[in-house]
Amino acid sequence: MRSPFKAATAALALVAAVAGAPVLAQEAYPAHPVTVVVPFPPGGVAELTGRPATIILSKLLKQPFVLINKPGAGGSIGAAAVTTARPDGYTLLMALASVSTNPEADKMSGRPPAFQLDQLAPIALVSADPVIAMVRADSPYKTLKDLVEDAKKRPEAINYSSSGNYGTYHVATEMFTSVAGIKMKHIPYAGGGPALTALLGGQVDVALLGPSVAIAQIKAGKLRPLASWGGKRIASLPEVPTLKELGYNVEYYIWSGLFAPTGTPEPVMKTLREAMRKVVADEEFKATMAKLETPIVYMDAPEFKKFWDDDAKRLIDVVRKIGKIE
Repeated sequence: MRSPFKAATAALALVAAVAGAPVLAQEAYPAHPVTVVVPFPPGGVAELTGRPATIILSKLLKQPFVLINKPGAGGSIGAAAVTTARPDGYTLLMALASVSTNPEADKMSGRPPAFQLDQLAPIALVSADPVIAMVRADSPYKTLKDLVEDAKKRPEAINYSSSGNYGTYHVATEMFTSVAGIKMKHIPYAGGGPALTALLGGQVDVALLGPSVAIAQIKAGKLRPLASWGGKRIASLPEVPTLKELGYNVEYYIWSGLFAPTGTPEPVMKTLREAMRKVVADEEFKATMAKLETPIVYMDAPEFKKFWDDDAKRLIDVVRKIGKIE
């Protein structure tokens, strides 16, 4: 007959074994709302791309994907907030190409980088917009040639708005002015939306913006596009030449992509990657992007990572050429 002592000992041993065993069943992802950070004010490319994407993600994954704007320091504040969040898939970043230059921009400004690129894990590239140089409809500049000729006569007399120092539009403009041999005065704002407002309000003479940000104002006749930074003409603006057509060897795109903090579990990353593949194929999403005149350019994580690495090297080189901004 088994003694009570031996039975109790066996029971305790079983409890200890169960308590020490690894947990095999994990919480299904997502089990609660997901925050998607846009590191710019409302009205820019990241929000215009991110908002319809989060709507579809919410439907696909049966949990709210909540987009929030966290602007500041050219996108660094929002990006840093994501890199320091718990890597569990519940805090994501909808970033633009400027995320590649943020750490280098901090160095140029004499600040410790707010984050490092290896703290972000790519999930999917969503879109790629060629920037467009534009002026107000009442501007004396009818063509890009007019602008360049005047800029050569009056260095730094013409000013242009951007989404911030070393940001997407700043880098794109500096790439052009370097090749064109001109100098314009840079007026940084806190995002693409404010940069557009500054142009419309007459605070600046020129702006480089993505089609999604400015297409409504162009079609309303309030802005005049001068040239596109794309490899080919934009279908909805067939009359606008590319820089390469005009003899300038410059090509540049404002891409937007979804990121997670590095260290996010692979099953979570897989769920997000598969969901984003469905997002870009969704008819509602495609219709929204078409209305914004923003081309969907999808890349899954491995391809996106290679693209990002190559693009970052090119853009960081431009930031270094710009140098420290006093």
